[in-house]
Parts: sequence; structure tokens; C-alpha cells
Amino acid sequence: MGSAVSRVMFAVALLFFALFFVLPIWGTCRTAFVGADGGWTLDYVLEVFRNELYREGLSNSFLIAAWTTLGCLAAALPLAVIYVRFAYPGRTLLNSLVLTPLILPPFVGAIGMQAMLGQAGALNSLLMALGLMSRQSPADWLGQGQMFGVVVMNVLHLYPIVYLNTSASLANLDPALEEAAANLGCPPWRRFWRITLPLTMPGIFAGSAIAFIWAFTELGVPLIFDFNRVTSVQIFSAIKDLSNNPFPYALVVVLLLFTTLIYAASKLALERNVAAGGGRAATGRATIALSRGRGLLCTTAFAGLTGLALVPHAGVLLLSLARDWYGTLLPDALTLAHYRQALGHELTLSAIANSLKYSSLATLLDIVLGIGVAYVVVRTRIRGRQILDAMAMLPLAVPGIVLAFGYLALSREGQPLHALMLGDDPLLLLVAAYAMRRLPYVVRSASAGFQQISPTLEEAAQNLGASPERALWRITLPLVTPHLVAGALLAFSFAMLEVSDSMILAQQAGHFPITKAIYTLASALGDGPALAAALGVWSMVFLTITMVGAGVVLGKKLGALFRV
Repeated sequence: MGSAVSRVMFAVALLFFALFFVLPIWGTCRTAFVGADGGWTLDYVLEVFRNELYREGLSNSFLIAAWTTLGCLAAALPLAVIYVRFAYPGRTLLNSLVLTPLILPPFVGAIGMQAMLGQAGALNSLLMALGLMSRQSPADWLGQGQMFGVVVMNVLHLYPIVYLNTSASLANLDPALEEAAANLGCPPWRRFWRITLPLTMPGIFAGSAIAFIWAFTELGVPLIFDFNRVTSVQIFSAIKDLSNNPFPYALVVVLLLFTTLIYAASKLALERNVAAGGGRAATGRATIALSRGRGLLCTTAFAGLTGLALVPHAGVLLLSLARDWYGTLLPDALTLAHYRQALGHELTLSAIANSLKYSSLATLLDIVLGIGVAYVVVRTRIRGRQILDAMAMLPLAVPGIVLAFGYLALSREGQPLHALMLGDDPLLLLVAAYAMRRLPYVVRSASAGFQQISPTLEEAAQNLGASPERALWRITLPLVTPHLVAGALLAFSFAMLEVSDSMILAQQAGHFPITKAIYTLASALGDGPALAAALGVWSMVFLTITMVGAGVVLGKKLGALFRV
């Protein structure tokens, strides 16, 4: 492509990131550090650490993130070692099912988890029926929606991300290093602790960083469990009072500070890994064939954890089908009425239409920007393209609640993004927010496509008289189209189920996307939770179809979209 057109694409992409990534963060930070007299001050940020309520929120958020990360490591690390090292029955199928927990937003899964583990839930009903629990004093597994329940939901949803990073790091480890240690008499467990684990640690840390940041800033699950003393919910509760209250801005800054430090540490660890020689293996690793008993044990471990992770999904499915479900192991009677009502309810009809509209426009924007960013990064030598590549990945690390809060703050009267508000309609704001949050999926998919297509094809077309633009349009883009379709499917489906932007930016019922409609229904009396569950099942089906379609195109590269 001509240098002039490439530079225009480069400039447009940078402008988009400046307006919808840098500006919202800068606007939030600036407000947090400007005092009543217009001068710079640290008082608001320091008050976050002085105020007992804010300190408790930060402490709870940190504890949730820490326990979630440890839980994800405990679940993912053994599975990653088993998958990379050994051959066992169902190995390929079970590995492909690892992403299954991601097809349900965790806050929707929390609705199902309440039905399964609540005091009158399925587990307690089973234990009572077996005589293992008193009906007068049932166990409170979720702690009345407190920290334990939030941690469990986060672990079951996030361990696949830690698994993907860990297994990729293990697979890239040169087996010659372990073989050399074995030749020197080092036993297997000592080799693992002294050689394998240290060299794999950066990959483990990368996945753990995503899990930590996600859990630290998770909004939906604490809201469903009515656990209000966490920083994300405190920020959400404060959005109605932004005009003269600097403390929500200070809370966002503190949240951003913690997540930035974690992300920077993970990137530094990855760079050290390359410098230390823990990069891609020079030779392939042969899997070890296990005995029948040990192979079945590995299969059971994989299948058991996947089954446990699907408990929230089962709860949502049963709740959506239940005519009445209280104090019994299974619903007393099943019905499909909730599915019909979910698609015909006044709130859900408009919510589905809104989500389709927001997500479709955001995906189209992502395709255009993704092609431009990927082409500039892979095909050109423009100075600064590495910065553009890094900017395209940063939305994976910056919490959605931080960006959403920045959009909301800067869209008020007199603020730079107010022009995006069409009266009370946040259409343009939500499209920009969805596009920014899901752009990395399209960029990575497009980059993979460009890397697989030899540039000599474009050069040959140009030698035959085609312009660089025509060569790209007629030769390269058709070959890259499958990758673009895969990235667009993921961007669209995850935009449809976006939580933070939807919860914060959509303030009126007529503009609610699907996720905010589910939250509203889950809090309603009567059939509200069942309707929310039915809508959640429709979401699961939709996301499953799109992920399977993307997986068919990308194959093993699908997992790379969920890695740092």
C-alpha cells in the first residue's frame, strides 16, 4: 500500500486511541488531582486511603483479586502441565472445552450459582434429603452473597485465561533444558521446581495478571451478590453524583494505578523471560504416553474441573426452565414459557434491539480500524508502529469500568465528548466504548492473517500494474477475510455481552443493552430472575455459536486472543 495511505491509516488509528482511550483516562485523572481552587492537589487521592469505607472497598477488592488469582493458579497450573506433557484419553476434546466457561458472563452465572448454592438451593436440598444437614440451620455457602461467592464465580470464569497463558508458556519451553538437567541426575520434581517453573513463570504471571485485574475490577458479580463494599461497586454507586464530587474520580485513579502496576509487571516479566532464554522451543516436545489408569486420572481431572466450572451454567439453564424452584434439588416442574416471555418482554425486546445496534456498529468500526492497525504494524516500517501495536492491546489491560467512567464523565454538558450524546441517547458513546474494548480481538486476528500471507503476492500484483491499494483490496484482503470474520465474530459477541460499559453508560430503560436488562430483571420480583436466566441462556447459545465459528477459522490461534 502506498506510503501516504498507510500514514493516513496510522494517523486515524492514533486519533481514535487519543479520543477514546487516552482522553477519558486523562480527563478522569485530571479531575482527581484538581482542587477546589483550580490548583493541583493529592488530597482527594490520599483521602481514598484515609477514608475507612474506601479503604475497606480497596481491601475487599484486593482480597477478592488475590484469592481469585490463587484459585485460578491452583486449577490451571496442574491442567496445563498435564496437557502439555502427557497423552491421555480425550486430550484434544477436553482442551477445546477449556474456553467453555467464557461463554457466560460471570454476573449471569452468579444468578445460577445462587440457585445452586443458596441456603434454599440445590446443594443444600440434596444434603438435607440425605440427612447430612439440618433443615433448621442450612449452610450458607455463599456467605449471603459476600466475598466467598464472588471469588468462586471469578475463579470458575477466569481459570481458562490462566490455563491458556500457562500452557502456551510450557509448550514454548525448550525441552533440551530439561533433558540436560535429567542427564545430570536431576529427578523429575526437582527439574520442575528448579527449571521448568522458573522459565514458565512469566507466562504464568501474564495469565495471573489478567485474572487479578479482572477480579479486582469486576462489577457484575458483586452487584448480583449484593456485595457493595468493593471499589468497583462504590464507583458504580457514585456515578449519579459526578458534578461536585471528586472522590469517584479519585477512586478510579487508584483503581487504575493498581491495575497499571500489575500489567507493567507482567510485561516486564515477559521481557525478562525472552532475555533469560525461555522463549520458543528449538525442538518439538513429545507427549508422554501414560498407563491406562494414569491416563484416566488425567481425563477425570480435566473433565471434573470443566464440569465444576459449568455449575453456574447448569444453574442458569435450570432456573430458566423452572416453573417453581425453591428448596428442592431440581425444579418441581419445567416450562419454556420464560424463553417466550424473555423474547417478548417490553424491556428485553428493546434491549436485544439496542445490543444488536450497538454491537454491529462497533464491530464495523473495529474491522476498519483493525485492518488499518494490523496492516501498518505487519506490512510497513512506519516509525512509531510499535506504539500503535501496544496501544491496540492496552484495552485488554485497562479495566472496563475505568474507561466507562471516563466516557460518562466526559460526556456531560460542556465536556469534550458531549457531542456524542444524541440528547439522552448514548448510541455513539456506547459504540465507541464497545469498539475500543473489543478492538484487540480484531487486530490480533487480522495480524495473524497478514503474517500468513506473503507480501510477494502484493508485489507481484504491483509488478503487473496494480496500485498498492488495488493489490491490497483484490489480493490480500480476500485471503485475510477468514481471520477478519473470526475476529469480528468475537468482537461482536463479546460486545453484545459487555458489562461495565452497559451498566454505566446506559442510564435509561429505553437504551438498556442486554446485560443491563438481565441485571434489572434479576433484581425484580416474581419471574424476574427466571426471565434473566432465560435471556442468559439465549446469550450462551449465541456466544457458543460465534466462538465455535471463530475456532474453526483460527484453530489453535483462538486461544491467543485471550492472552496478554
